[in-house]
Amino acid sequence: MTAITSPVPVIDPYAPTAPASAWRFLHALNPLSKVAAVAPAMLLLVFVRDLATPASFIALAYAIILVGARITPRTAALLFLAVPVGVVVIGFGFSVWVDAALVDDTAPFLQIGGWTLFSGAVEIGFATALRLGAIAALALVGGLTTSGPDLVRSSIQQLRVPYRVGYTALAAFRFVPRFGHELAVIRAAHRVRGHHGGRGPISRIARGWGYIVPLLAGAIRHAERVALAMDARAFGAHPTRTERHLVPFRARDIVFIALFFAASATIFIALFPWQPA
Repeated sequence: MTAITSPVPVIDPYAPTAPASAWRFLHALNPLSKVAAVAPAMLLLVFVRDLATPASFIALAYAIILVGARITPRTAALLFLAVPVGVVVIGFGFSVWVDAALVDDTAPFLQIGGWTLFSGAVEIGFATALRLGAIAALALVGGLTTSGPDLVRSSIQQLRVPYRVGYTALAAFRFVPRFGHELAVIRAAHRVRGHHGGRGPISRIARGWGYIVPLLAGAIRHAERVALAMDARAFGAHPTRTERHLVPFRARDIVFIALFFAASATIFIALFPWQPA
């Protein structure tokens, strides 16, 4: 009797993304414009110490993403569950590590026996957590709406990154989902042959060791095929190559950068987090 297994889906990072509606404007922008727009704000956020400034940038990033990006269940879970929970956990974690002697003049926030968590420590901890959350939220503006191949292509076309470096990185990028596919195939093959190995953590570790050799063998075969394919196409033989997929830098990209710069400057000027206490 032959066991029937469901086909393992192949993840292809080169495949075009699902089409988005016209008013989801972030997907139509050049990847470099989304990086250039948020980079100065991310750099300046490293040097702020208040609560209002990073909170304002989190609100700005969320507003842009909700309006201009295609929202999937995974994206919604990341925005409304992972980021808030991470900010809360990091905030309280940093609060515990603040030296109590620096904030003992503030009101107690939590007291357990002889240990006291002061509100000043909580403020410092959440200022750090919100700063990290704001940087992550700004990174998601481009991260959620940009594919790896488009970022590499725009870097080659606009930033003049050598195509040998860009497309080699793109080929390496494709190895990651390829490893996932190979691992799924190996696991399915082991299950078909009845190589379960029992249950429990020790059995899981033993099964993991059994995946290493075939996974490395598959990786080596795939690397050889990629190298032969690149040699067959004369990769690296000429200083430049023609582009099949163009990622142009349009007027809409300049408008987006200018508007985001204006919004960032407005937040920094209105709140001015570097004023002396």
